[in-house]
Amino acid sequence: MGNRLTQIATRTGDNGTTGLGDNTRVSKNSLRVHAMGDVDELNSNIGVLLCESMPDAVRQLLVEIQHQLFNLGGELSIPGFELLKADAVLALDEALAQHNEALPKLQEFILPAGTRAAALAHVCRTVARRAERAVVALGAQDALRDTPRQYLNRLSDLMFVLARVLNRYRNDGSTGDDVYWRSERLASAAAQ
Repeated sequence: MGNRLTQIATRTGDNGTTGLGDNTRVSKNSLRVHAMGDVDELNSNIGVLLCESMPDAVRQLLVEIQHQLFNLGGELSIPGFELLKADAVLALDEALAQHNEALPKLQEFILPAGTRAAALAHVCRTVARRAERAVVALGAQDALRDTPRQYLNRLSDLMFVLARVLNRYRNDGSTGDDVYWRSERLASAAAQ
């Protein structure tokens, strides 16, 4: 990744193409560019989430995830290149286990709601799923390593878990909870 941006408005994309990290030009509507854009959008949404109040350990985790997403975007921008390492997926597995252990077991589906931070984590979860679908689509067309797809899959799971963690976090020492879905079917079954 020796080429760094020295100017932003190059006008080279005015014709509907963009340059990849290997200096090839592709359509801005290509599967690769869609995947890169979804990963970039995910990283930006995590940046918005980081503006919220949260436990220091969650903040540090999200900052590390931003760096790994930058690696993932760089890898997608250079066909055949490896930047995202398998240990990044293992780190997400460890974070999932750690944060899941502290949460009560789910008894019902939850809504993507609660605190602002939790709701933003759910937005990140859904963007991670879209980025994963884009990487899967790209992988059906071009050879890709498994790590990018696995990382996004784990990350969407982690964002769900972190949303639950953030719904319980309060600066004033009180605790919150998830926002549960009110299923009419389950409610009628419970009433019988």
